[in-house]
Amino acid sequence: MSTTADPLAALGSLPGVAESVESVRKAVDRAYGHRVMRRRSNEVTSEAALRGARGSAALSGADWALEEVRRRSDFGGEGEPRTVGAALRLTAEAGQLLSVWRQSPLRVLARLHLVAAGGAQPDDAVGRPRLRGESVDEPLVDLPLPDADEVSGRLEGLAGLLIAGTGAPALVTAAVVHGELLALRPFGSCNGLVARAAERIVLIGSGLDPKSICPAEVGHAELGRDAYRAALAGYVSGTSEGVAAWIAHCGRAAELGVRETTAVCEALQRGAA
Repeated sequence: MSTTADPLAALGSLPGVAESVESVRKAVDRAYGHRVMRRRSNEVTSEAALRGARGSAALSGADWALEEVRRRSDFGGEGEPRTVGAALRLTAEAGQLLSVWRQSPLRVLARLHLVAAGGAQPDDAVGRPRLRGESVDEPLVDLPLPDADEVSGRLEGLAGLLIAGTGAPALVTAAVVHGELLALRPFGSCNGLVARAAERIVLIGSGLDPKSICPAEVGHAELGRDAYRAALAGYVSGTSEGVAAWIAHCGRAAELGVRETTAVCEALQRGAA
């Protein structure tokens, strides 16, 4: 990252990033301008949350049909049911943590991991970054795993930037938070779910998507796991091209989330949902 006083804002000048930011902003504005949003925004928010959770779970290996997620209530079992349940809980939790996020992002990340991993790890490993020698269960991401000391330092640095405030566009900040958490995998499990929930919190709290109607998780799932991994590898490389490509990837995911929400609005307007 740049050594300027606002390194996140500096990323906005990378090639193609301004275009991604503008494209996402226009797409979100169009969704908020839909006539259904004037009367039924709560329904749109609820549906976006469900679809976002389904998308995040799919990336973590539980690729269930939307109607299956809607129908089921038994999420306590091992494997895929637990993953879907964790994604649903995180989506519900994200909007409740905005005020804490602004003051202490690390507390929020701990809370998100607690919500996601409850019962899946030993109690003393839940809600805290991993210690030296502890393993990570994150099959989606096969990049080199930073050691615990690097994780601690980079988390503190990221939190400091967020608390200090940044002039970076919401998309840039959300992409960096998402990318850092996936690169670091600070927890013993559920890092992908937590990273995508944190991205959602940034997009809501920034004012870009205050009603949380544009689920980027839907777009990440639609773009596919291979593209997700490739874009993340670019971010981890630290090159200008790689970081810009990751931000653009997150932008495309957000726009696909907007498209999904627009379809929901159209269905509500027709009385089909």
